[in-house]
Amino acid sequence: MKTNMISRVAYLKKLIEFRDKKVIKVITGIRRCGKSVLLQQFRDQLISSGVDPKKIILMNFESLQYENIENYKIFYDHIRNQIQQGRYYLLLDEIQVVDRWEKAIASFQVDFDCDIYITGSNAFLLSSDLATFISGRYVEIHIFPLSFKETLSIQRDDPQLLFRDYIKYGGFPGLVEFEKREDLAKEYLDGIYNTVVVKDILSRNNFQNISLLNLILKFMIDNVGNLVSANNIADYLSSNGQKTHVDTVLNYLEAFEKAFILYKADRYNLKGKRILRSPQKFYIVDSGIRNAILGFRDLDIGRVLENIVYLELKRRGFDVRVGVDDQFEIDFIATKDDEKLYIQTALSLADEKVKNREFQGLLSIKDNYRKILLSMDFHISEEIEGISFQNIIDFLLN
Repeated sequence: MKTNMISRVAYLKKLIEFRDKKVIKVITGIRRCGKSVLLQQFRDQLISSGVDPKKIILMNFESLQYENIENYKIFYDHIRNQIQQGRYYLLLDEIQVVDRWEKAIASFQVDFDCDIYITGSNAFLLSSDLATFISGRYVEIHIFPLSFKETLSIQRDDPQLLFRDYIKYGGFPGLVEFEKREDLAKEYLDGIYNTVVVKDILSRNNFQNISLLNLILKFMIDNVGNLVSANNIADYLSSNGQKTHVDTVLNYLEAFEKAFILYKADRYNLKGKRILRSPQKFYIVDSGIRNAILGFRDLDIGRVLENIVYLELKRRGFDVRVGVDDQFEIDFIATKDDEKLYIQTALSLADEKVKNREFQGLLSIKDNYRKILLSMDFHISEEIEGISFQNIIDFLLN
């Protein structure tokens, strides 16, 4: 199946819901996660709903077709020369390559009858400059690589067998072209990693030392789900002959987050009911990238599963933190509006010590919100003392 046929139904639905609303639709996400395809599918939906194709302006600024549009003035003139009477739809892909593009966007809102959709692969897209020009007038739609449910809907394989591949290769849409060939998958994922490092980290920061950047990023990728701090990262670098300041490490971590390759989960003190800033946990945007960088290995499966669950909660719109008290750690406290979930993840609960530790952690929480214990076991689905035992695959497909 070709990648341009992969329909991201949930994201497309969001775009349709916000169509013609007086807000700029800002679509963000790591490179190659499907933003461009989503814009093309939205264009097709507009046409099928009766919009004249001539009223839709779709531009991908990574195409050489638009390399002469270097700044906001040229950009503004290019759009102005195409707009006549009636409502226009502006679909602007990877717009961050245009210098001061946000000035043109703000002017479009004033000068024309248009509905605007933009994409970008870096959180600098929503920097303070943009907020100044369109403050309160945009909505962010953040895209991740394919969920397991989306992957299953495309490949229609046995869920158990497909999940093994999903753990190994991840969910970047382009991987469906390679039919699970490890050599091609690694080359493809390496390409995404290197593009993110060069285009969305190095080019948008003043980092000069690419070897230091790669050393820190690979350390973080190897330690997904572990508590880390800038201090212990600096100590690790020193032990590898790369002395650096803690502030420098913090700058790198911020850049990794802005490039959407890493996501941070703060710790939350369950008794004190407050956020603890350091140490924190970080999760990678896709397990396939982790495996490509560290090697396709069967180690740390438990932490990879934890990473997959974290990303699924983020896809579902939850704010996710790590719960801590004096005795226990809760993998995830996930909140959305009035909904709250407490979630523990484990590879298996066959070991009674593991089962008791994870179970007691959830049991120690005395409120009435849902408490879920996820594993790859098949005893499923049962409930003990208000705690729901679920298989991870079932949870992902729910």
